[in-house]
Amino acid sequence: MVDIPLTPSSLVALSPSALHRLRDSAGAQILQDAGYAAGDDAYRSFAGWLPVVAGVEDPGELAASRLAEMLSRFFSSLGWGRVAVSQLSDAVVAVDSADWAEAQPGAGVQFPSCSFTSGLLADFFTRLGDAPLAVMEIECRSRGDARCRWLVGAPESLTALYEHMAQGADYLIVLGGTA
Repeated sequence: MVDIPLTPSSLVALSPSALHRLRDSAGAQILQDAGYAAGDDAYRSFAGWLPVVAGVEDPGELAASRLAEMLSRFFSSLGWGRVAVSQLSDAVVAVDSADWAEAQPGAGVQFPSCSFTSGLLADFFTRLGDAPLAVMEIECRSRGDARCRWLVGAPESLTALYEHMAQGADYLIVLGGTA
């Protein structure tokens, strides 16, 4: 494993149990806002780590076929967990993790609750894609799902998808994709 080149105070370690406590006391919106604020530093760390590990100077130059592997290695090396990235439609990408640190299996929550991660990924992917992107978690290990799944897309695409889901539609059918 390659050490991540970090600037002083660019990232700090926070245990999963601390994130769980914050979720229970601070609420989803505060955690999402904090995650969004952390996205810039996470992206800059990824941009500094990528040349050492993949020989790619600009994250935007990373081939799509290698993006999932590099993201998984990066987030795993930070202790967050492994991720898989898949294209669900022309407008939406899925980020999946079966071992994400923010999730708390057995928490028994009703809704997906990796709010910090949702904010972090929104800012991270906005910087990676050089366009405003939103993130919506639709599956979560904290509520008993087998994985955490975040959808990444343009805000208007995810808003429209959410509206369909609120009417009872399955997101995969709406997107025309597969699991």
